[in-house]
Amino acid sequence: MFGRGRHHRRQGGRRVAELTEAARQPAADPSTDDEPVDGPFDAAEVPEEDTSRLDLGSVRLPLPDGAQLQVEVDPAGPVRAVHVLTDLGQLTVSAFAAPRSEGLWDDVRAEIVAQLRADGATVDEVAGDWGREVHAVTGQVILRFVGVDGPRWLLRGVAAGQAPTNDQLVELLYEVLRDTVVVRGSEPMPVRSPLPLTLPGPMAEQLKQVTAAQQETKEP
Repeated sequence: MFGRGRHHRRQGGRRVAELTEAARQPAADPSTDDEPVDGPFDAAEVPEEDTSRLDLGSVRLPLPDGAQLQVEVDPAGPVRAVHVLTDLGQLTVSAFAAPRSEGLWDDVRAEIVAQLRADGATVDEVAGDWGREVHAVTGQVILRFVGVDGPRWLLRGVAAGQAPTNDQLVELLYEVLRDTVVVRGSEPMPVRSPLPLTLPGPMAEQLKQVTAAQQETKEP
């Protein structure tokens, strides 16, 4: 997996020698701290770093090692969702338009809980890295919904896996979200509208060829 070392550095503190030196000097200005900053990030505030991300238009995702992509496409053509398939389970990250003055996740989370319970899932709300999250069990699948309110956007991450690897999968989702960039754009959009997803050129061409081949097999 990626990113774990960075997160542990933030939690684990500095070396003893650095702590000793700091004790002999005035406290440093927090604004000069060179430790990495966790996201997700708005496109206008991306830190200078060497993180590699897949550009999907409204979101730029870091991909775990060995991950594969599964693309959902509407019959009309637009990309509906891009799923990241890993050995631990499936991750899905999506961005939505949100109000300028307030967050959206509290309302969306309540609706997710209500819908899951109506579908017969066992649902709990749990504390997570960005506040309240949704933990649900339906059949053999364990789901975790994570929401992060940003400037005029809501980023939602979903992890879907099974019990033996669920904790690792949720931590992997956190790692992906911490390095994700959201590109909201300046155009007005209705609140809750999905921000559009696009595929890089080679992936879009490959999807076009697959779709055309599927259409040919359906023709009499």
